[in-house]
Amino acid sequence: MSLEECYVALGGNYEEAMGRLRSVRIVQKFVLKFLDDGSFDLLVKSMAEENYAEAFRAAHTIKGVCQNLSFTRLYESSNALSEALRSGFSPEAPALTEKVKEDYQQTVSAIRTFQEGVQG
Repeated sequence: MSLEECYVALGGNYEEAMGRLRSVRIVQKFVLKFLDDGSFDLLVKSMAEENYAEAFRAAHTIKGVCQNLSFTRLYESSNALSEALRSGFSPEAPALTEKVKEDYQQTVSAIRTFQEGVQG
């Protein structure tokens, strides 16, 4: 899988990422580094503990990283969750969290497939 195909699989915008970061090497570096970010685990843990301030922070971090890397699908769902949690618990938060989980898993799956091709 090429980096561009990875972007298609994760619902991102490769051209936008290239325009922002200007180098395939740099885009690839940060795409692979995404796998090491702990914000998603923090989000899931914080939501389970009903720590909505921490969940907001985690969702906001995911949103920012996804915006910078042009991971459009995950950016949109994490942005919606971040806004819902901005003032604390929101009735929409559980459903929005499930959407973030789904989008995150698709994103990570695409990146891991790409990573296997790079390392293989």
